[in-house]
Parts: sequence; structure tokens; C-alpha cells
Amino acid sequence: MQLDNLIFFAQAGITDILDNGVTTAQSITESWDQQWIDLLQNNSSENLYAALTNLGIFFAVGTLLFFMVQWLRDVIHEDYSRPISALIWPFIVVILLTNTGNGSVLANLTLGVRNFLNTVNQQVVTTADANRNYQQALNMGVAEEVAGSALRPCQSLTGEQQNQCFVRAREKIEVLWQEYRNLYGDRNWINRLENKVNQIAYGTGSVSENTFNALLGSTVQTSIKNFLVSLQYAFQNLIEATMLLIAALGPLAVGGSLLPIAGKPIFAWLTGFLSLAIAKISFNIIAVLTATVIVNGPGENASADPDLMWFMIFMGILAPILSLLLAGAGGFAVFNAVSNTTSWTRERI
Repeated sequence: MQLDNLIFFAQAGITDILDNGVTTAQSITESWDQQWIDLLQNNSSENLYAALTNLGIFFAVGTLLFFMVQWLRDVIHEDYSRPISALIWPFIVVILLTNTGNGSVLANLTLGVRNFLNTVNQQVVTTADANRNYQQALNMGVAEEVAGSALRPCQSLTGEQQNQCFVRAREKIEVLWQEYRNLYGDRNWINRLENKVNQIAYGTGSVSENTFNALLGSTVQTSIKNFLVSLQYAFQNLIEATMLLIAALGPLAVGGSLLPIAGKPIFAWLTGFLSLAIAKISFNIIAVLTATVIVNGPGENASADPDLMWFMIFMGILAPILSLLLAGAGGFAVFNAVSNTTSWTRERI
């Protein structure tokens, strides 16, 4: 009983890696869907978005005074082209902040854009069995730690007690091999790792610490991989939370768009929303491509014995950074495109 408890507690930490890995590989946006609906389509007067919409209307009324002062000054100076084109903004603000009974027009448009972007993102992660490849690549990266967590407690034992420990640990690991094969089929990387475990479990004499570390990793490495997988999960949830925050601030951006300035707040709001969508899609594309390379490369090579720590570092740290850089560049391009289109339209109205 004591031996089983030792193995159980050794496996407890690595179980978190598996759970986080599977959760990260799935579409995290599904867990945020209800939050978006509750925020944008709840008509209760106590709803946060309703309160922000009222504040946006207050901003619109206040900025309308500045708008009218600028508009009348242009009319007095007989610069009619600008006043005529500027009249479209009050109508846009009124329409977007109007409550149609199912929430404001802006709320419905925001939710519609978010659903469209999620559809695009879903097409990315489901193409060519991408979600399954991502899960498989993550499990390849932590599989040695899973097996090592069961075998490592046996190292401190000797003689018959160590042999019994190996037998019981291997029985537990057999469940893991079966689960992997049910998910991914009879893969070379599974057979390769199973052979490693068998060499240790059926070996003669004591097994040195160096052999354990070389074949099955170390406790420190397990903790690092757990942390890196958690970083992936945290980044994707951060993107979702930030998009929801920006969506909530939409009424304030619309309400302040009547200020007589070149850079309308609604453009900055729209740019920020689309930039986060670019970051989200970019991260998933990077994850899909990298995971596919691993699964179809070292995963299928029976003679390969890769150390996939680089994959964990790449997905936990470098991929989020790269995604944000791409989002910044894409957001800047979107902002310039919207601003130039607005200037072009104003000149021709």
C-alpha cells in the first residue's frame, strides 16, 4: 500500500500536464461563449454593457457640442464639403448605440464579428486534423515525464522491493500506452518510449540516477514543462479576456467619436479588436504547423530520440511573443487602411 501511494503522488504532478495539454489543444473560446452572450445580449439594467452603453450615450451628447461648434465654424467659413461629409458621424453614433430590444446594434455587431472570427479560427485548428496533431505533439513532449514519474520512486529502493516497484509501475504505465494508442494509433514514438521503459523495468541490478535522467528526464524538467504548458493555456485565455474587455469598451469608443479630431476612437477600438483576433489566429497557425512537423517528423522516425523541450519553450514563450508582434503589425496596417479609406470617402462626399 505504501509503495502504491508513493507512485500515485509521483504521478499527481504530471497528470496536471496531461489535463492542461488536452485543454489547451481544444478550442478554449467555447468556455468564453456564455460570457460574451451574458455581457452583450443581457438586457437587464444592471448589466455591465448596458451601463457602459449609457455612459457612451453621455459621452456622445457631450462630444456632440464640440462637433456642432466645429461644424458651424466650417459653415461660417463656407467650407461646405467638410460639414456635409461630417454629418454622417452623428447618424452612425445614434444607430450603433440604439437599443433594438435584443441589445444595442453595436452589441449585436460586436458579437457577430467575434463569431465570424471564431469561425475562421475554428477552420484553422480543425484543418488537416490540426487539433489532434497539437494534442499529440504536447503528449510527445511530456510522455517521458509521465513514465518517469511512475518509475522514478523505484530508484531509491533495492533488491526485491525495487523489482516489485518496477512491476507495479509498469502496470500503471501500460494504461498510458493503451490510452495513447486509442487516441493516435500505433505510433513509432509510443513504441520507442515503451521499449525504454521495458529496458529499465526488466533490467538487472540497480539503475543509476544518470540512466534515469537520461532516459526519463528529471523532476525539475517535469516542473518546467508543466509551467510552459500552463503558459500556453494562460496566453490563450488572456487573449479571450482582453477581447471581451475591448468589446465592453465599445460604447465609450463610439460615444467619443464625435470629437472633431482626425483619429476617431472607434477606429482605435476596431483596430485593437482585430489585432487581438490576428494574435489569436496567428498563435493557432504556429501551433498547428509546429505540431504537424513534430508528429510527421520525429514522431514517425523509429530511430529518432528527440528532446522536445524546445517545443514547450517555443509554444509557451516564443509563439505568444511572435503572435503579438504579428498582431501589432497587422493592427497598424488595419488602422492605416481604415484611416485612409475614411479620408478618401470624406474627400468625395
